[in-house]
Amino acid sequence: MSRFFINLYFSFFLCFAFSQSKPIDLNAKDTIVYKQSYGISLGIDLSRIITSSLDDNYKGFEIVADYRLKPNLYIAAELGNEEKTRQEDLYNFTTSGSYLKVGVNKNNYANWYGEHNLIYLGGRLAFSKFENTLNNYQYFDTNRYWSEEGFASGSDIPEKFSGLSATWLEAVFGTKVELFSNVYVGASIRLGLIISQKEDERFPNLWIPGFNKVTYDSNFGVGYNYSISYFLPLYKKKNKVENKIEQSKKETEEL
Repeated sequence: MSRFFINLYFSFFLCFAFSQSKPIDLNAKDTIVYKQSYGISLGIDLSRIITSSLDDNYKGFEIVADYRLKPNLYIAAELGNEEKTRQEDLYNFTTSGSYLKVGVNKNNYANWYGEHNLIYLGGRLAFSKFENTLNNYQYFDTNRYWSEEGFASGSDIPEKFSGLSATWLEAVFGTKVELFSNVYVGASIRLGLIISQKEDERFPNLWIPGFNKVTYDSNFGVGYNYSISYFLPLYKKKNKVENKIEQSKKETEEL
């Protein structure tokens, strides 16, 4: 019996010695490996739908989309159609057409684990193709003897100007917040700068689909949108975060 205990003790001693022979890593790293979802987000602009229902002179619809390329980088696009009728002092006109915006968003918000909210800055290259219809107009006349209450009537026959286009750059500041699982609401403000446009010599472009109002003395325009979208996960990608124990220890000693 004593020989059995001696052999057991000797075996335990060898195992203990072997385990202690392995080098001790004094610079161990606390490594956390987790996966983030990557995919495409599709949605619609709520502001254009609401405005269409409240304003008889406006019709609009926009599809919004983005694709997560890197942890904080997204490829984004907007595709829409708008029709706007405006009454000026001497004329009434309608602009209708479609537009496409393509660019990127850079997320600047540090999410907690499992969150996918965004506060982003972005840019777009936008293109619109449209037509103007001059519905009616009046003549400006300083002599009001024959028409004291208004200007002299010009024409009530609509005249159409087709084949118009515009290209502009757009700076974007926006946010997206997860409302439910994979359902997001977002809002953005946009500042556009027209870089080229095709217009008729007799009737200038006063309103461009996707850009908004155009003024005579400026190529800048301001827009916005409020969106609701659904995120469709396509795959997950590992992100590795390493925290050095030695560095944390030095910071603690300094405190």
